[in-house]
Amino acid sequence: MIGRIWLGGFAAALVVAPFTAPAFAADAGKDARHEAGRKIYNFRCYFCHGYSGDAKTLAATYLAPKPRDFTKDDEKSLGREQMIAAVRDGKSSTAMKGFKGIIPERDIELVVDFVRAEFILAKAMNTRYHTPENGWPNHERHKVAFPFATGTIPLDRPWEQLSPTEQKGKRLFLTTCISCHDHARTEDPGPVWGGRPLSYPRNHFDPGDFTAPPPSKADAIASASPYALHDVVPQVSGLAPNEKRGETLFQANCAFCHGATGTGRNWIGSFMEPHPRDLTDPKFMQNMTRGRLSHTIREGLPNTSMPAWKSVLKDDEIDAIVSYVSRVFHPVKP
Repeated sequence: MIGRIWLGGFAAALVVAPFTAPAFAADAGKDARHEAGRKIYNFRCYFCHGYSGDAKTLAATYLAPKPRDFTKDDEKSLGREQMIAAVRDGKSSTAMKGFKGIIPERDIELVVDFVRAEFILAKAMNTRYHTPENGWPNHERHKVAFPFATGTIPLDRPWEQLSPTEQKGKRLFLTTCISCHDHARTEDPGPVWGGRPLSYPRNHFDPGDFTAPPPSKADAIASASPYALHDVVPQVSGLAPNEKRGETLFQANCAFCHGATGTGRNWIGSFMEPHPRDLTDPKFMQNMTRGRLSHTIREGLPNTSMPAWKSVLKDDEIDAIVSYVSRVFHPVKP
């Protein structure tokens, strides 16, 4: 079986990245305002809603309710002010987070007007991702992997049932494409994985499963990304019972964004804006108190992806997490 990662309410957080939005190819016939909206959409919104606004994305396969398919709307059924409010404030009980405090109000209006013109009215294709303008020259050279990315061939089809060319394509998909395309399509997707990010190509396989014949262990390790080391739980001896309990709770609940190392430098943490706090940073942690950290965990932080945990974790569990952070990442003042 091929496992799959659960994105849940964190999916939207993946699209708010810390670096400058890349330039995308523009249609000469569109005005500058429309193209500015396109750039914002292609940088912020595509992950869930798709480059063409139809919500045919990997994230959409894991979200309930699904991201909105703008191509099914018309100008009257979905008003401009309603859309601006959704982008600004988010939508409760969905993965749609609010962008207030992340992008200016002007950009919110630009992206809404772009969506209305491009997808609701024109039902246009928008920007294709794998283009030279987006840093993918001669993408066709990878076409042996395309059947696995598009789902034409299920990823869990046994190796022995694949042709040599298909085996080559599957190896390429598993070591490169899977970071974004995930399982694409499987005949048996298996159970939903725990809420943990993957900082390297899908590792549900033993090294022997990557190829036929398998590569060496060193080859499998070499394919890991620089984020992987932040998914490794620190080994600290002599933890007190409350600290050990805090370790279990932190790694099960907090490590998704802050990384197992507490640095926020794991894959998901690196692509969130603002970044999750680095709990090992002396400058940030030097004045941290148990009361302040407990309050932040309990109540969350406005205008960030830090949720309030008071309905999930009990006070004694939050206290255990604080004890773990203080022992393993950086001392916390009383």
